[in-house]
Formats: sequence, structure tokens, C-alpha cells
Amino acid sequence: MMHKEMIAMLLAGGQGSRLGVLTSDVAKPAVAFGGKYRIIDFPLSNCINSGIDTVGVLTQYQPLALNQHIGIGIPWDLDRNDGGVSVLPPYERSDNSEWYSGTANAIYQNLQYIEGYDPDYVLILSGDHIYKMDYEAMLDFHKQNQADVTIAAIPVPMEEASRFGIVITDENKRITEFEEKPEHPRSNMASMGIYIFSWPALKEALIALKDQSNCDFGKHIIPYCHEKGERIYAFEFNGYWKDVGTLGSYWQANMELIDLIPEFNLYEEFWKIYTKQSLIEPLYVADSSTISKSIIGAGCRIHGEVTNSVLSAGVIVEEGACIRDSIIMKNTVIHKGAYIEKSIIAERCEIGENTKVGVGDELESKLNASIYSFGLATIGNGSVIPANVTIGKNTAIKGVTDMNDYPNNSLEGGGYIIKAGDVA
Repeated sequence: MMHKEMIAMLLAGGQGSRLGVLTSDVAKPAVAFGGKYRIIDFPLSNCINSGIDTVGVLTQYQPLALNQHIGIGIPWDLDRNDGGVSVLPPYERSDNSEWYSGTANAIYQNLQYIEGYDPDYVLILSGDHIYKMDYEAMLDFHKQNQADVTIAAIPVPMEEASRFGIVITDENKRITEFEEKPEHPRSNMASMGIYIFSWPALKEALIALKDQSNCDFGKHIIPYCHEKGERIYAFEFNGYWKDVGTLGSYWQANMELIDLIPEFNLYEEFWKIYTKQSLIEPLYVADSSTISKSIIGAGCRIHGEVTNSVLSAGVIVEEGACIRDSIIMKNTVIHKGAYIEKSIIAERCEIGENTKVGVGDELESKLNASIYSFGLATIGNGSVIPANVTIGKNTAIKGVTDMNDYPNNSLEGGGYIIKAGDVA
């Protein structure tokens, strides 16, 4: 049996339904971010930068793009015989077969993988947060306090605290109470969903709660450990951390990268973010183009105007097209004369000539007002929008559309088009 001091288990199987059509056919951790990366690149890079060389990535929903991106872990120096990265989907057993039904249940179903490394500690991570964090410093804190469980926590504005799991600690940072999304929070220290467990404590809790439906760390494992009197501590993190679980937070996090002095810096030498590199031709900027305050990926061809936007690799912006305050993902084509404002357009889309996206009045979504808000127009992977149509704010489109889908050549604010076979 191989021995590792600490291994990481990265939960990357979530559907990310609050990102709407962006995740209708791709897992949230595989969604593009910052013009070059995918969301999962950040926790994977944190692992290798923290000296963790054994990572199990638990996948479930729409795993193809994620699996292709991770491969054997070469970009993150995780292509190793001794540890490295392992993709861990649900699998059929001799007695039964089941999907992962909760964050802790997913870990329980992979006890055999963990035991193969005989770790002293297990780091539990989410695959859908944007941040840089030294997990080694968190482990040192865990050891110093002889903790059974350490929860990474971050101060949040008190008015937002009810959205999070909230920890209440004593003067030594030992957690005395844990409240999951309390209506009236008594602390502003929010759990980041990042945990270090001493392996015996985690194993005992997982086995004890193995029959708990939808077994979850925040709702079940942490309260169980607390009731048992385990030593649970809060490791306070004061850096940049963003849960990009909504269209608004996803758009905002991308826009923050463009600031003159960005709050989250992708250009630091000492803590690099690694990603899979494709063999793409250089960026081309034509005489007719105007680019200001934007991130432009390799292989883009810019003939029009791009302002305050993030473009991933291989995007084509034809002459006369204008993009403002938007996120455009890989291999999308914006045809001549198109106007894009405050929109998120996913991979391999085509926006027709003289089409306007993200304009007009901000009306409430008729599809799902809790998802499609923030004044954004959102277009899912592989969508085709015909020429000469107008698309409003808080709209959602997924699929190949034609003029028959746009009465009066428009989709008014709050409207949606989801073609057969696609999900919202």
C-alpha cells in the first residue's frame, strides 16, 4: 500500500443548473473562464502549487469535456505513476449501481481509492470556485490544532451571510456552532466548502452515515462530527474567492479580470494557474479593429470593435461587429455588423450579420427569473442566431434557430428559445 500524507478529492460532478444554458451539455467545472482557462483549472493549480500530487476528480454530470480537458494531468504536472490525477466517475458494483447522491456520498463511494494511498489527511475541494489558496498552510493549521476537521472560512458581508454555511468560533478558532444558511446569522464567517479531515475521522463519519440519503458535508458530515465532540477548527482565508455559481457572479468575476489593477491577478509568476494548451495560431488584429480594456485569447481574428470584454481562443469578430461588456467563448463567430452588449455567448456559436444581442428593456425572465436575471443575454453552446434579429436582456437561447423563431425579427427581454433536445 502506498502512503501519502494528504490527498485531495475534487468534487466536479455538479450540473451547475444556476448557470442555465451554459451548463446544459457541460459540467460547471468545465465552463470557460478568463479567456484561457476552465473553472476546474483553479483548484487543480492550487493543488500542485501547494505540493499535493495526488488528486481524485469526481465527475458525474456531462463529464466528456471535463475528462478531455483533464486527460492524464500533464498541464498540472499530475501525470505521475506515484499518485497524479485520477478521474472517478460513478461505476457499477457487483451488488448495486448508483449515481453520486450528495457530496459526501460521492466520497464514500470512493473509499477504496482513498485507502489505496493510506493518507493521514484528506482535502475535500469543490471544482467550481475561482481562487488561489495554499492548502499546505491550511494543513499546518490543522496539525497545530490537532484538529479532526478544519473548515476553510472567509468573512462575507453580514447581509449576504444567510446564503452560506456559517461557522461560530471561540477565541482559538475552534468551531462551537455550525449553521447551514441561517435566516438570522450570528457570524459573518462563511464556509468555503473546503475541508481537511484527519482520515480516521472522515472514514468513520462516512461509514456511519452511508445510508443517509443525499449525504452532504455541510448538512450531515460536519454536524455529525460536531455532535461526536470532534475537534473542528476554522482556517480563516482573506484572499480572493468567488463562487461563480450564478450567471451574475460568473459575468462579474470575468469582468473583474479586466480592471487596470485586477482584484484577482492571473499574471503572478509565483502562483501560476495552469491549463491545457491547444496548438492554436496567433491572435490577428486587423486595421479595421478597435480593442480596449479586454482579454483576447490566442487564435482570435478581430476585425471589429471589442470593448471591456473577455474573448476565449478562436473567436472571430468580423468587420463592423461590436462587442461590449461581454464574455465570448471558444470558436464563436460574430458576423459583420452584429452588436453584442452585456452577454454571455458560449462555445461554437454563430451570431448572424446585423443581429443585436442584449439590448432594450430589462424585463423579467419567462423561463426562470432566479437564473436569467442580472440584465444578461445568455446563449448556450453550439447555438446559431440568424441575421437581422434583436435579442433583449434576461434572455436564454440554446440550439440552432432560424427566422421563424423570432416573431417580428426579435426575442423580447425575458424571452427564451430552447430547441428540442436541449435543456434549460
